[in-house]
Amino acid sequence: MTFSERIGRLDEQDPAPLYRQLQRALREAISSRVLGPDDALPAEREFADELGVSRITVRKALDGLVGEGLLIRRQGAGTFVAARVEKNFSKLSSFTEDMISRGRAPHSAWLSRAEGQVTPEESLTLGLSPGAPVYRFHRIRYADGAPMALEYSTLPAFCMPSPDFVEASLYEALEKTGHRPVRALQRLRAVLFTDEQAERLGVAPRDAGLLIERRGFLKDGRTVEVTQSYYRGDAYDFVAELNAL
Repeated sequence: MTFSERIGRLDEQDPAPLYRQLQRALREAISSRVLGPDDALPAEREFADELGVSRITVRKALDGLVGEGLLIRRQGAGTFVAARVEKNFSKLSSFTEDMISRGRAPHSAWLSRAEGQVTPEESLTLGLSPGAPVYRFHRIRYADGAPMALEYSTLPAFCMPSPDFVEASLYEALEKTGHRPVRALQRLRAVLFTDEQAERLGVAPRDAGLLIERRGFLKDGRTVEVTQSYYRGDAYDFVAELNAL
């Protein structure tokens, strides 16, 4: 069976642009598991020849699905169906560690890195005195070039020299200063993305997402991290191992 037979032929009578038809066919193939995680797509020229369309049409369709996080491009290897990420909800690990452990390439786009004073709400959560200095980190987290999450973190300033001390991984920076959290409380709930959040994550406004609110603690009980992470609902599965007492 050829690849085009697996996803279905495009309909010349359909008024939708060909690249839109191709995107729709690929989405349906992925959602119905005709195409599974990490399945490889044909090269663009081969794909175009099979479908009888131009390479520009194929490229435009694939670019859109890469932007949505349904497909990923691996340099020198080709285009693949993105595998949903399983996040172990019972393990305290960073986004960078999670992605690397799954063979995916993480990176971040900084929205802001700044020093400020703790707000009244933050002072209660972090256990800091009013006016205490804190560092705030806002960024978009990517895996294999696809946006996966929006992350907002606030840390007490005692934990590192400056906001610029954080490079790729927040937890790696905290480990260097001896302030990596050893335990955390996490809360997970469903949210609908705002227009701004949706634009940054490459999804539609009001799409469903997952919000994790985490408080990380040091051995002595001090709070060292408060993070809100907004994850794409179409890219993440959260799992936890449960044991009977």
